[in-house]
Amino acid sequence: MYRNVRVTRDGAKHILPCTPLAVVKTVDRLGLYDRDLPVGDQLRGVTATVVNRSEVVGRPLAALLANDGAEVYSVDIDSIYVMRRGIMAEAAHSVEEAVRRSDIVVLGVPSPNYKMNPEWIKDGAVVVNVASHKNVDEAALDPSVKYVPLVGKVTVAMLERNVLRLHDAQLDKRRREKALEAAKYVGAAAAVLLVGFLALRR
Repeated sequence: MYRNVRVTRDGAKHILPCTPLAVVKTVDRLGLYDRDLPVGDQLRGVTATVVNRSEVVGRPLAALLANDGAEVYSVDIDSIYVMRRGIMAEAAHSVEEAVRRSDIVVLGVPSPNYKMNPEWIKDGAVVVNVASHKNVDEAALDPSVKYVPLVGKVTVAMLERNVLRLHDAQLDKRRREKALEAAKYVGAAAAVLLVGFLALRR
């Protein structure tokens, strides 16, 4: 994920963290992905701010969005970084400046005390709250802002998706192993037939 490798050596898609994937699917459904662009570039020109840099949600989400072409500001308690295609560097902008530029704002601060200033969020932006507490006053947002108050049900759906992918990958592995085993028997049988054929030609 951090190196933007989308499939395994066997060609299977990687399993991704459920909540970050839920946010990506939500943002996609809201029309921010440009399907006319190639995969990995469908968020070209989009700026996002993720207020959370945990290893479970914020950091993987920033990587997923950056790998799809977005410029992503990753905000934590005491720092702000900008991420572009897996390259993370300290940002020159403040949190307010980053949010004011952002088409996507993801809020994931696990505290009832944190509230983002709704005036920072630009008109028409998408705001996704992934925290158990509301990190912004929904009523104070501009009516043009698309606000998603929670992604829990989508997260559960992504968990189910991951389980199904793992199940299918396991079945494919068993099928490959059986095919290799069958090939060994076929190869052995072919060798016996070849030896017999050569013996008959003498």
